[in-house]
Amino acid sequence: MELGQQREEAAEYYRRHRVPQRMEEALNALFPLRPADLYGELANYFSKFSNAPIICKLVGRKVLDGVGQPTLEVEIHCTVKNYEKRICSAVMSSHSQIPENASPETTEADEKERNDSVNTAVEWVNEPLNTMLRDLKPTDQCQVDKILGEYFTKKVEEKKEIQKQEEEKAEATPPLTSSIPSETALPGKKKAKSGKKGADAERTIPPAEPAESVLGGSLAIGGTSLAVAKAGATISQIPLYLHIALLKHDQDLPKEMTLPLPMVTLLNCEKISPAKLKLMKEVMLIPPVQVSLKQGIERILDIQKEMMRLLEPPGKAPNPQLTDSKKGRAHDTGKKAPPRALKRMSHLGCLITGCDNLEQPLLLLQTACHNLGLELGTDVYLAINCAAHELMDYVKGKYEILTGTFKSPDEMVDMYVELIHKFPFIIALIDPLRKEDRQQWSSMCCALGSKCYLIAEDAATSISKLKIDQNINIPTCSGVVLKYINQTKVSDLTELTRLLDGQRHITILGSPDGESSDDSLVDLAVGLGARFVKLGGPSRGERVTKYNRLLAIEEELAKNRTLREANIEFITFSEESEPEKQLSDVLPPPTQDSLPPQLSQPALQLPSLPAQLPGNSTLT
Repeated sequence: MELGQQREEAAEYYRRHRVPQRMEEALNALFPLRPADLYGELANYFSKFSNAPIICKLVGRKVLDGVGQPTLEVEIHCTVKNYEKRICSAVMSSHSQIPENASPETTEADEKERNDSVNTAVEWVNEPLNTMLRDLKPTDQCQVDKILGEYFTKKVEEKKEIQKQEEEKAEATPPLTSSIPSETALPGKKKAKSGKKGADAERTIPPAEPAESVLGGSLAIGGTSLAVAKAGATISQIPLYLHIALLKHDQDLPKEMTLPLPMVTLLNCEKISPAKLKLMKEVMLIPPVQVSLKQGIERILDIQKEMMRLLEPPGKAPNPQLTDSKKGRAHDTGKKAPPRALKRMSHLGCLITGCDNLEQPLLLLQTACHNLGLELGTDVYLAINCAAHELMDYVKGKYEILTGTFKSPDEMVDMYVELIHKFPFIIALIDPLRKEDRQQWSSMCCALGSKCYLIAEDAATSISKLKIDQNINIPTCSGVVLKYINQTKVSDLTELTRLLDGQRHITILGSPDGESSDDSLVDLAVGLGARFVKLGGPSRGERVTKYNRLLAIEEELAKNRTLREANIEFITFSEESEPEKQLSDVLPPPTQDSLPPQLSQPALQLPSLPAQLPGNSTLT
């Protein structure tokens, strides 16, 4: 009786799931094909009727990045066809706001804070986030990011509450040394009065804005969001860049895709003695759009080899083409021939050298290209990461561009105008000024915007803040460098790049200093439609793997005939974007193209019609 009942239940169970019908359909469909692996083909046939994979477990662990600093790895495990399966993992890149010339105490404190933050992130992933994301589909990125955002907001509120309680407790304690701050401030004021020039400089230089606080454990948010995106792409059996493009365009895949042009770091100008030049943190090359990325990167590698030969020729004899006006000193000893030959690699994956003036690295590049039969401005372009925020001397109220040489923000603008006029093959300046010098940013955009990209990296705010507050006060610029760090989520990037695209600002995906071997940044840049991608130099494994990924995507898109040629076009800023008006919250001039209200962002200043990159006759 029991056996008969079980048979009836089994028959009903299989009929309810249409197993007999689908088995008959499978056998009828496969027999004409007579596949070599029949059971494999049956498995493929029935897999389309299986339940969609769901997240069953997150695993967080502490790992090391490319410079030996601790960072976070997040693994995604899904239930696939009734079995738990590891789908993928993502490793976050570490990012530090500590400048290169920081004191040992500051560096040590930063390392301890970073280590504690990674430990907290591991706890968040393995405990609360593991529970909160269980049973969600990895393809539901918006829902996952919504949960992550709510959790992070809750943690921020908890942190604020703790700080508030600590402040109240401190206020209740008698201030034994309350007079010290005022006493220490008074001498500075008196000193400023005694030196009228110093007082004027102090009034004209806006103070540095406080660094944005980073909540310990925030890596868990960004790492989990990226890992889920990679899992969604794997489950959907498409490359990550296509998955990102679908997310950005609401599942409407573009017919063609444009690859971002790489900004390849070739030189890192050392800021320590005996070198004098401090302004150029990175000297980068950009291949032209007329050649493939593969050809362009090969061309840049040839230039790097030639530069190494010029920096350290056989016998260490100075090259006469690279000497400055002090030729006698250059011929006395090979070691003092500028630029100084330091055949070392930076953590950025590029050559390290020291220079004594602004023109030396540019003339070095010109010489290297000339020796190879290449022309700067035609066969390759130049970009400079100035990192000006690291050069401000707040006592003098000026930037120290060379050892002992200081310039005010207004003088910096004049210097850049002269530099671009003399070397028109420079098509991008990154962080040429501090973000606080907004009037000078506006002036420089009016003067150079039609000839050169003026890009904010450190001068831009965090992605999450910029996405939430579209009117946040950042300088007028051609575009911003976005970095996937801390609590940044994939949805933040898709929303923000849509905003920037609508305002015709360029997007650059940038690699943090502490890069990992995870190559997802390239897929993000391609999927988001970034104009440039800033990956560092063509050395060091964690950076080369990203260039290899970029070349692989180019090959795949070319094979599928979905690759569209990139273009370089500059932004002509309106003359009405004067410094005084830029600091206000007025809307862009009515003569410019209108945007929906939700896309208007006065702080970024809507540009006028773009100007095409000048031809070869101009950039020579």
